[in-house]
Amino acid sequence: MAVLEIKNIHKTFLPNTHVLRGIDFSLERGESVAVIGSSGSGKTTLLRCINFLETPDEGQILVNGETIFDAKDPETQKESEIRKKRLHFGLVFQSFNLFPQYTALKNVMLAGELLAKERPDYKQKKKQIVADIEKKAREILTRVGLAEKMDLYPHQLSGGQQQRVAIARALAMEPDILCFDEPTSALDPELTGEVLRVIRGLAEQKTTMIIVTHEMAFARDVADRVIFMDEGVIVEQGRAVDVIEHPQQERTRQFLSRYTEQ
Repeated sequence: MAVLEIKNIHKTFLPNTHVLRGIDFSLERGESVAVIGSSGSGKTTLLRCINFLETPDEGQILVNGETIFDAKDPETQKESEIRKKRLHFGLVFQSFNLFPQYTALKNVMLAGELLAKERPDYKQKKKQIVADIEKKAREILTRVGLAEKMDLYPHQLSGGQQQRVAIARALAMEPDILCFDEPTSALDPELTGEVLRVIRGLAEQKTTMIIVTHEMAFARDVADRVIFMDEGVIVEQGRAVDVIEHPQQERTRQFLSRYTEQ
């Protein structure tokens, strides 16, 4: 069974910008999917719909076989439920979005601490609960190569290090699916490699991921599958090496040739 199923997702921004025009795809557990396409093709809007930062106008989203969003069913759109549904997904933004007043460690711990306060046993077991959250955060920061940077603040970190903190923060919530929105686009070229190495490692560990990226070589080498979007539709999808090196659709070929020329 697919861990994620996207069915006929449409999204229009008023007055008449139809950004997503019937998106259908599924994602298997342990699979990495790269989403490529020109600026304005709908890639980021798709990620935002999946993470409930935007509400689709039509369509359904299923996780582990359960319908967690149906545009025709208001019960799936209650604000009280949205927060729970977001826990299925971890989102790493282009611009890090770290809290500047907190250390790297605290940034990774924060969401877990806020959720823990809702536990009925929080007051009685606060010390142990917070200790467990801190232990997990330290383990994840070590995993992304920041064992020596945990007590530093974002302004004391390079862009690549800040993005790795953002990845650790998303991992700390143990999401079913980890989503990346062009995770290297805000980085200087010399810092891109360190972030890509972390994502490559996650792929090798069979982390389920959707990666919106402009790094074609990375998508070809790391992703199990590539989806090419253009004008709000999926034009072509398949094995990463097939789509990038041997595209079947003319629009895909045109996009890749423009990318090669740049």
